[in-house]
Amino acid sequence: MSSALHDTGTANPAHVAIIMDGNGRWAKMRGLPRQEGHRRGLEALRRTVRNASDLGLSVLTLYSFSTENWRRPHAEVSFLMGLLKHFVEKDLSELADANVRVRIIGNREDLPADLRRLVEHAEARTADKTGLILVIAFNYGARDEILRAARKLAAGVAAGRLAPDAIDEAALSASLDTWDLPDPELVIRTSGETRISNFLLWQSAYAEFVFTPVLWPDFDRAAFEDALAQYRGRERRFGGLGAAALRSVDVA
Repeated sequence: MSSALHDTGTANPAHVAIIMDGNGRWAKMRGLPRQEGHRRGLEALRRTVRNASDLGLSVLTLYSFSTENWRRPHAEVSFLMGLLKHFVEKDLSELADANVRVRIIGNREDLPADLRRLVEHAEARTADKTGLILVIAFNYGARDEILRAARKLAAGVAAGRLAPDAIDEAALSASLDTWDLPDPELVIRTSGETRISNFLLWQSAYAEFVFTPVLWPDFDRAAFEDALAQYRGRERRFGGLGAAALRSVDVA
C-alpha cells in the first residue's frame, strides 16, 4: 500500500489553511473598538505570512472575508474593505520582494469594480514568484464555490463539451477556485470556536484540524509551531487502517 496514504505526520504540512477568528473578542476584552481588533488582526496576518515562509510551508490559505460577512454592520464592512486595500497597497511590494505569490479565491463577480481590479493587480504583480503561495479567501464561501463549479460543469454539458458521466472528483476539483493548488493538510481555527464556517469544505475532506483558544491578534510563532507540532503527532489514515493496524494484519 502506498506510503502516501499512511503519512505518520513526521514532517510539516505543505499547505496550511487558517480561519482567522477572534478580532472582535480581542478588542472587547481590552475595552477597544472592533476596528482596533481588525487592525491588530492585520498585524497577525503579516506575522503569520513571514512565519509560514520561515517554516518552509508551500501554501498558506487565510480566510479573510466570507460571503456571509456582508451581513455585518456597514461601517465594519467598509473598514474591512479599507484594510484589504491598505494591505495590498502597502504589502504587495514586500511580498513580491520575498518571492511570495498571491492568489485570491472567492466570488469576484459580486465585488465592486475597484476591488476586483485590486485583486487582479495583486495576482498579476506576483504571478512569477516561486516561493510561498499566499492564498487569500475573500468574498469566499465553500458552498458558493461548489455551486459555481457545478454550474460551470452543467454549462459544459449543455454546450456538448462535456459528457455527464465524465464528471468525476477530478473534474469538480478542476472547476473549483483552488484548481491549481494542493488540498490543505492542516486547517487551524483560532479563538476557541470549533466549527469550519463554510471554509474549504471540499478541499479539507481529509485535512487535520487544530482548534486553538488563541485569539487571532495574539496568534504568534509559538502558537503556529504548536499547531504544527499537533499535526506532526497525528497519524493520517485517509479512511484506511493506521500503521499499527497494518502491522498487526501483516503479522497475522
